[in-house]
Amino acid sequence: MIDYNKKFRLDGKTAVVAGGLGLIGKEVSIALAQVGAKTVVLDIDKKKGKDFEKEAKKQKLDINFKEFDITNFKTYEETLKQIEKDYGKIQIWINTAYPRTKDWANRLEDIKSGSWQENVDMHMNSYCLLTRDVAENMKQKKVKGSIINLSSIYGVVSPDFEVYAGTEMTNPAAYSAIKGGITNFSRYAASYYGKCGIRVNAVCPGGVFDKQNPVFVENYNRRTLLKRMATAEEIAATILFLASDASSYITGAAIMVDGGWTSI
Repeated sequence: MIDYNKKFRLDGKTAVVAGGLGLIGKEVSIALAQVGAKTVVLDIDKKKGKDFEKEAKKQKLDINFKEFDITNFKTYEETLKQIEKDYGKIQIWINTAYPRTKDWANRLEDIKSGSWQENVDMHMNSYCLLTRDVAENMKQKKVKGSIINLSSIYGVVSPDFEVYAGTEMTNPAAYSAIKGGITNFSRYAASYYGKCGIRVNAVCPGGVFDKQNPVFVENYNRRTLLKRMATAEEIAATILFLASDASSYITGAAIMVDGGWTSI
């Protein structure tokens, strides 16, 4: 009889979370460590990262911080080598970073071409190039690993701008282009590396509650079937499933975690 509990365990595996100090990334890091993974958190804030690592160790969680800037493509090769030297072969890689410019939220008609290019380069291109480099590393080491990219419902469907009514908020135009690219490149990479036993999937959250404008939250809640926004923990749990052997026959998927948003 199969022990299904073990399907969800990550004991002895090394998992890396790029952007692991963000709202979702932090919960993903905790989730991975709680089920036994040796978890490496990559992010740019060294103090915040070391504080997180220290607190995790108190909770007996194997979480280790390493300073890393996902927008600096030149550091990828050396970072992968160093992680493997310190923590062993990488079996799970999750891209959750959210790099963006200060004028990221400008309305479509006000976006400067340079800003658009910079955001696409920092966010979409970093995810795609890291996916490739990590997959190549797994292939060379004969690791049948799992790569998970954080996308969005807005990488699959268009925004409903009515949810922003009565606020100064909007959905950044480049966000849709970036997340759409990440979603489809995840499918491409899944097809390309499938013969190596490497799985690549995209997780597409709906809105995640983070103390946003109450008017927006009310508007958003009305639009979803479950009448509420997601929590970071709900996104982390889905990513944990895709990282584990419980999802061993899932690859090339764009999994909606959206309270039913994309079903209507």
